[in-house]
Amino acid sequence: MDRYIRHVQLEGFGLRGQSLLGGASALVVGAGALGTVASLYLGSAGTGKITIVDFDTIDISNLQRQLSYTEGDVGRPKAETLASKVRAANSTIEVEAVNRRLTAENLPQMVAGRTVVLECSDNPATKYAVTAACEAAGVPYVVGGIAQYRGQVMAWRPGCAGYRDIFPDESDYLSAAQGGVLATAPGIVGSIQATEALKIITSTGSPLYDRLLLIDTLAPSFTVVGL
Repeated sequence: MDRYIRHVQLEGFGLRGQSLLGGASALVVGAGALGTVASLYLGSAGTGKITIVDFDTIDISNLQRQLSYTEGDVGRPKAETLASKVRAANSTIEVEAVNRRLTAENLPQMVAGRTVVLECSDNPATKYAVTAACEAAGVPYVVGGIAQYRGQVMAWRPGCAGYRDIFPDESDYLSAAQGGVLATAPGIVGSIQATEALKIITSTGSPLYDRLLLIDTLAPSFTVVGL
């Protein structure tokens, strides 16, 4: 009760919301800039089970924006390292690390039974595969993306516009490795992804269903586009 008292005090959230969080299972795809932020917020908030999936290792260039990692973590597996950080933040929840690449064969098993999936990767093919698997299973998801100074977030549940409906072709996708990224941009997007996931889990507020949030850190501006 002491740990989550600030949630319990929230009108419209309270014990009901915290109980729903405690019984929830979240899958975080990608332990990079977005995933590190989203996972720590989900864990600290009390999400009962969190599974973090990533096959990559930590590179020195990640430290500019992936704040969960330190110089001593360079070369270590991202999924396992991030999972250890989330466990250190909250020992009362279950945190699982999956250090492997998602495929068409293992995706259905990974998303099955989840309360929500957070797509935090930096790979268009992964985003399409994960969101398609979620839609087939009827599992809600939140997708975040960043490019240089900009970011975007959307959410989905059955009956709403999906990721491929909004982005039928990402041939012009610009990754952080190709175009760079402002250090703080992933922090903003990852925080919003976690917020959307908490709203979905607890049925609080209005998630970004059939809407796309566009973020421009240079302007700065936050624009919500109806779909």
